[in-house]
Amino acid sequence: MKKVAMLQSNYIPWKGVFDLIHRVDVFVFYDDVQYTKKDWRSRNRIPTKNGEIWLTVPVKTKGKFEQLICDTEIDTSTDWQSKHKKTLTLNYSKAPYFSDYADLLDDFYSEHYWTNLSEMNRYMTETIARRLGISTEFVYGPDLDCHGSKDGEKVINICKKLGCDWFLNGPASKAFMDEEKFNEAGIELHYMEYSYPKYNQRIYPFDHYVSVLDLLFNEGPKAPYYIWEWKNDPEANADVLG
Repeated sequence: MKKVAMLQSNYIPWKGVFDLIHRVDVFVFYDDVQYTKKDWRSRNRIPTKNGEIWLTVPVKTKGKFEQLICDTEIDTSTDWQSKHKKTLTLNYSKAPYFSDYADLLDDFYSEHYWTNLSEMNRYMTETIARRLGISTEFVYGPDLDCHGSKDGEKVINICKKLGCDWFLNGPASKAFMDEEKFNEAGIELHYMEYSYPKYNQRIYPFDHYVSVLDLLFNEGPKAPYYIWEWKNDPEANADVLG
């Protein structure tokens, strides 16, 4: 079976996104759908000694209520890239593995000048995935030019075009997926379940739902263990997230 997963691109995603990517042969950035404000597309969280803070990418939304994620432009009127890099550096400079992954911050915020949200999110996600040792193939959804209704028809068309017959979906999508249509198309439909052990986050209370950068800076090369390798450890104590 050829396995596929699809998800809208996220800004410096949490570890669950990389778990999803790691489980499939092909991952599709599902970015030819409507952009949603105050969502993971343009922001994410990191834990700090003063509580969790949001890192938000400014985007142009005025008069663009129905714009697609792939068309969403970043507002470059402020130097948000330097601000995000400075915040991450100050927060993690004393983390055990900061020096091993600090080059990611240089790459993301100093060596690139971003104007398109989707392009930036895809680059950051693919770069982090490779550092985690993930070899999954990445595909940009808009390039496939597939269409269909919200009950899964578009997803089925994408699966067919990619030659995939096993689809892994997020748990929140159960409400609008027509499983019968997948059965008729000969595609196995599966849903993601998130559960992970705690790692050395250094901040209390522990929070799983923060950017994967937190895991990288605190656990370094051991990061894959806390995303997928722990499942092969009979002594691992995972927190079921649901």
